[in-house]
Amino acid sequence: MKRVLTYGTFDLLHWGHIRLLRRAKAMGNYLVVGLSTDAFNEAKPGKQPSYHPFEVRQLMLESIRYVDLVVPESTWDQKIDDIRRHEIDLVVMGSDWEGSPRFEYLRDYCDVVYLPRTEGTSTSQIRRDLLFEAIEYKKEAERSVNPDAAPGTARLPVLPTPARRPKLPPPPRS
Repeated sequence: MKRVLTYGTFDLLHWGHIRLLRRAKAMGNYLVVGLSTDAFNEAKPGKQPSYHPFEVRQLMLESIRYVDLVVPESTWDQKIDDIRRHEIDLVVMGSDWEGSPRFEYLRDYCDVVYLPRTEGTSTSQIRRDLLFEAIEYKKEAERSVNPDAAPGTARLPVLPTPARRPKLPPPPRS
């Protein structure tokens, strides 16, 4: 049995993620996904907080037929332990990580392959698109509330943001 491991945040799950998981699974028989915890993501410089909490992202990944096991990724340094614990033969990452010392040293423990990213989609782009859409929504709402008012002066409902979003209970585990 050939065991494959990949890592990621998998927030705002999109077809690029699914394509990566499908291709990773096709390279072996068993796919382990190291899913970045919320605390680990928050500790990464310049990283946006995840929209979905870890438990929701884990549930989504566990629902994908290509994924056999989801494990928490809490530190950069756990990768060798993950490889040993789960008897990994191959680590698969997106090509944006190619040549990175974060993964290259793993070649001493298993094979490492970088797959091309899916053109035309990324979580960052989805976030930008949604922000642009929210700004346009706000402008349109301002015009409809008072067409003669100066832009930015109308009182509008506050749009939810991750910081203002109500904390939801974790999904039920089945």
